[in-house]
Amino acid sequence: MPKSLKKIKKLLIANRSEIAIRVMRAATELGILTVAVYSREDRYALHRFKADESYLVGVDKGPIEAYLDIKDIIRIAKETHVDAIHPGYGFLSENPEFVDACQEAGLIFIGPPPDVMRRLGSKVAARQLAQEAGVPVMPASDPLPVEDADTVKRLAESIGYPVMVKATWGGGGRGMRVIEDEETVIDLVEQASREAAAAFGNGEVYFEKLVRNARHVEVQVIGDNHGNVVHLYERDCSVQRRHQKVVERAPAVFLDDDARNNLCAQGLKIARTAGYQNAGTVEFLQDADTGEIYFIEVNPRIQVEHTVTDWVTGVDLVQAQIKIAAGGRIGDLEGSGVPAQEGIHLYGHAIQCRVTTEDPENNFTPDYGRINAYRSAAGFGIRLDAGTAFTGALITQHYDSLLVKVTSWASEAKSAAARMDRALREFRIRGVTTNLRFLESLVNHPGFLEANYNTDFIDNTPELFHFPIRKDRATRLLNFIGDVIVNGNPEVKDAPLPAHAATPHPPVLDEGDIKPGSKQKLDELGPERYAQWMLDQKKILITDTTMRDAHQSLLATRVRSKDIVDIAPSYAQLTPEMFSMECWGGATFDVAMRFLHECPWERLQDLRTRMPNILTQMLLRASNGVGYTNYPDNVVRFFVQQSANAGMDLFRIFDSLNWVENMRVAINAVLETGKLCEASICYTGDISDPSRTKYDLKYYVSLARELKEAGAHILGIKDMAGLCKPNAARVLVKALKEETGLPIHFHTHDTSGISAASVLAAVEAGADAVDAAIDSMSGLTSQPNLGGIVEALKNTDRDSGLDTEALRQLSTYWEQVRTLYTGYDANFRSGASDVYIHEIPGGQYTNLRQQARSMGIDRHWPEVANTYAKVNEMFGDIVKVTPSSKVVGDLTLTMITGNLTPEEVQDPDKEIAFPESVISFFRGELGQPPGGFPKALQNK
Repeated sequence: MPKSLKKIKKLLIANRSEIAIRVMRAATELGILTVAVYSREDRYALHRFKADESYLVGVDKGPIEAYLDIKDIIRIAKETHVDAIHPGYGFLSENPEFVDACQEAGLIFIGPPPDVMRRLGSKVAARQLAQEAGVPVMPASDPLPVEDADTVKRLAESIGYPVMVKATWGGGGRGMRVIEDEETVIDLVEQASREAAAAFGNGEVYFEKLVRNARHVEVQVIGDNHGNVVHLYERDCSVQRRHQKVVERAPAVFLDDDARNNLCAQGLKIARTAGYQNAGTVEFLQDADTGEIYFIEVNPRIQVEHTVTDWVTGVDLVQAQIKIAAGGRIGDLEGSGVPAQEGIHLYGHAIQCRVTTEDPENNFTPDYGRINAYRSAAGFGIRLDAGTAFTGALITQHYDSLLVKVTSWASEAKSAAARMDRALREFRIRGVTTNLRFLESLVNHPGFLEANYNTDFIDNTPELFHFPIRKDRATRLLNFIGDVIVNGNPEVKDAPLPAHAATPHPPVLDEGDIKPGSKQKLDELGPERYAQWMLDQKKILITDTTMRDAHQSLLATRVRSKDIVDIAPSYAQLTPEMFSMECWGGATFDVAMRFLHECPWERLQDLRTRMPNILTQMLLRASNGVGYTNYPDNVVRFFVQQSANAGMDLFRIFDSLNWVENMRVAINAVLETGKLCEASICYTGDISDPSRTKYDLKYYVSLARELKEAGAHILGIKDMAGLCKPNAARVLVKALKEETGLPIHFHTHDTSGISAASVLAAVEAGADAVDAAIDSMSGLTSQPNLGGIVEALKNTDRDSGLDTEALRQLSTYWEQVRTLYTGYDANFRSGASDVYIHEIPGGQYTNLRQQARSMGIDRHWPEVANTYAKVNEMFGDIVKVTPSSKVVGDLTLTMITGNLTPEEVQDPDKEIAFPESVISFFRGELGQPPGGFPKALQNK
């Protein structure tokens, strides 16, 4: 070990994943012990186990914030007696306050000193330095006063559109936006500032002139502590997507020797003017039309793409960083790892591809999950720098989607591309989607091979996304098995037609244009102004639930798409005043595929086409989507986006335990689509009963506040069991509307037989919209009678404006449809006031009675209902709606068939075979119930 390295015997890496492992390997080769830090979310990450020691950082902090916790990182460094800290890239690597903290603690920071970092880490200050050095710069602004819209607009105008807004601190494409005109400038500047603040802890941004036909080239420089600075030639980083580099290569194929020498000389000017120390990158844009280069920024850290420079110069940049930080002198190869400038030469060509868990066919949306199989490339001329990439690894949404960096080397450029293509094709990664096929397409494209590209190459080359489908035999086999499981249920196959069935005939319609309705109003106003319109206008807005909740509650969701779609044109022509048609979501998605052998997406698209003037509405179970378990966030976001694309306008979102945190992903996903977000509170208990204090008015008001703050356009009251009595509805609607100022949408079930009174009370209290079912599909566990509510409000200031004759025609059709499904129709014929005792939701009431009948215990229904109430008490009186209601129902049937009492179930000495849904509930997989879990059952 050279004498200069005796200062560093132990090194802490203040980073994670791939770059942390890269630094550990370099340090280990130098005989230096390594210390890793990891967040709670990274407790299974590979870098934790690669180090000699590893410690949890940022306890109780988020996954990003943990790695930004300067105080805790310094604490760990002191307690482990390290000599130096390497920041990697990202996180704190460009934070001069971190450098100050290291120096104050007597630690060597492997990077530039804080004054240099402040001058170069700020892109604005770096531009000023470049001008001092006589290096050409891109026209740009000083840091923007983001809060001063007029000044921001004036600065953009002075540079001239199009402009680029960029983060002053940090890189990686974060905090960058292209601004085409004044109309979008404020929104995009604010977005960029927020993104920069989240990524780098500093939201400062500035404007820079945008060059359309631009190439991105950067010069690798490195300086020691003795005044020596050299360059290690350039890298071509032009192949980007959304300003994030995808493929990098060295050297830049499109530069000749004169252009290369000039570029590197400009980089050295800046480094020398700054008194630069350690590794850094001077970035330039080249105008491909003129060949002119413009300085854009300095990254005072190691770069993701440094591997190509390693290979074409033979210099290990990370080891050089460590040696120079320890006092090594450039020119002393043993002491610094870097020869003098005349000893640095280019050897061949290198290409780096970033393999990520992103789906190139879905706008590069990151994918998350567990890697089921992982096989990497190998062979001459191939280098891999991986993070958590192995069979069984869990890829989470918390961090960057980079899986592994692949670097190829060959003596000439096209051979390096061919070697990269071979390596990419050797990979086998299953369980998560990757960009491998896209990268193969890219490195084989003639434009890439000839270096005939600019920074918009990916966006402007659609054929890059035309790649063959791989023969993934294992996945195909699993898909086949899944298809059989999902679609092979013979329950409805060859079911006999009821003897008294009628043939449904939609109303005969007059030819003529369809009047514009709520859909056109939403398109005109947008969601925020539409919500305000709901508040401003006086009439009651009505949602017809027949196409979703009514048949889900009465007919086990078995109504076919044909019977639903056939009547859609009649609604469009006869009821343009209808607020919305609840036609999707809930159980309809699952039942369509499992029992009806239909595509739910086709149903939605057909309804959108045939009913173009009325808002479509769906029920979304927050993180449960339209299923019965929690799904990953990316699944929920993708589902919402696809639903909006297929024609969904209004998303009613709820959580089965009223846990707002579980709703945020779905709410944000809807807000991103520009559609209406109705965040709903599930009503249970009885706010009019002073003895029931768990779910009081204060509880619901508090939930409403949270949902408003989460961004809801409309506040829904979802009374899934029909428990909201008229006076309770009056008090609740009035309080929530006064508290939030949001439009209120009231939903209930008619299980008790008096829910129409609750609807009218809600209207009287100021509800803006209410749910009802067409007459022939109303009542019982469905919604109150739509025609009756319309008539009750006729000739009042809340008159809905709906044509009652039109409603009667629609009701006749649904009456005929209902005869086709008598095998699934509820076998009870009256309301049941005992719903106020057992509190079974409307849809579950019908299904539970059918389950009881199929199990031969239908005659024990009163006992079933009473047991349901007792199970609810054992659970601590929870909110009961799919999927939480299923948990209560499953244990109820288990107790009935097993002749178990509540005392036996809670007896710690009695072994109970709990249903899987109950186990999942007490594991917290559905969320957190108000008041927490009862200990007696949770301990079992």
